[in-house]
Amino acid sequence: MKTVHDMVQAAKKEIREVPLEKSEETIRNADLLIDVREADEFHEGHIPGATNIPRGILEFKLTNDPAFEDRGLNMVIYCKNSGRSALSAKAMKEMGYIHVQSIAGGIEAWQEAGKPLVKPELPDFD
Repeated sequence: MKTVHDMVQAAKKEIREVPLEKSEETIRNADLLIDVREADEFHEGHIPGATNIPRGILEFKLTNDPAFEDRGLNMVIYCKNSGRSALSAKAMKEMGYIHVQSIAGGIEAWQEAGKPLVKPELPDFD
């Protein structure tokens, strides 16, 4: 029986993973940066310019939003530590997306390297 770890490792063999040290350049050259974490994780802090499309609805969003019809879009994706993004990148590849890269180590590695984060401020209702 396969575990999620087995599935992630298999996915990583089929996708392109960009090393953290090349991630900022890769993001600058991308058409879209997608954070596949859940909305509450995204709101705790995310990479500047990221769009949140949680892993659980990714394929549905890509299929139903005309903005994602072009399978040639240059997309970079990330999650917490690169497991969900590896599975997402594999699914996107199977859907016909040609240029999808996952950030190795995810946002955890990004934060550990001291790279910038956006932390949205919620309104104070007091």
